[in-house]
Formats: sequence, structure tokens, C-alpha cells
Amino acid sequence: MPPTPLRALRAYTPRRELGRRSASHGTHYNEPSGYLFSEKPLPPGQKRVKEDWENLWYIGMFGGMGLAAVLLYYKPDTSIQTWALKEAKARMEARGEKVEYKPV
Repeated sequence: MPPTPLRALRAYTPRRELGRRSASHGTHYNEPSGYLFSEKPLPPGQKRVKEDWENLWYIGMFGGMGLAAVLLYYKPDTSIQTWALKEAKARMEARGEKVEYKPV
């Protein structure tokens, strides 16, 4: 079978084109250094200097969690059971029946 133009093109890929691929050439991640977050421990008596973005991250992360907690606490009750109870009480009052529920 004679080679089709696509097969001939694929068979003639120059070596320099194949060398551009980066599959399995070198490390693609930060090598573990043995230190937490790759920060070397400071000498005694020195304090760690925070980076500019750290305070903003703390405010955004914990502020967002606090806001979510407040919103979930004050979320309106939209369950079907609550609606059905209100609807049943309204219908019973409209018929003139007692609305009080006494379990047996």
C-alpha cells in the first residue's frame, strides 16, 4: 500500500520537532525540601515576615466563612413540611376547626 500524504508527512517529522516535547524531561514540580512549605527555619530570635498577600487571604477566607455561617443561620425555612403546616393551619382556621395538635 503506497503511503498517503498524511502518513508520509507524519513519517517525516524532523528530530528537532520531536525534541520540543517536554514529556518526562526534568522535574515539573517543586522538589520536596523537607521543610514545611519549603521555608527554612529562621535563626533564633527572628520573626517570620509575612508576604503582602497573606493578610488579604486570611481576611477573605475566614471572612467568607463567617459570612456564609451567618447567611446559613438566618436562611429562611423553605421546606415543604413548614409550608404544609402553615397551609393546613390556614385551611383548618377557615373551616372553624381547632388548630391545636395533641399527640396521642
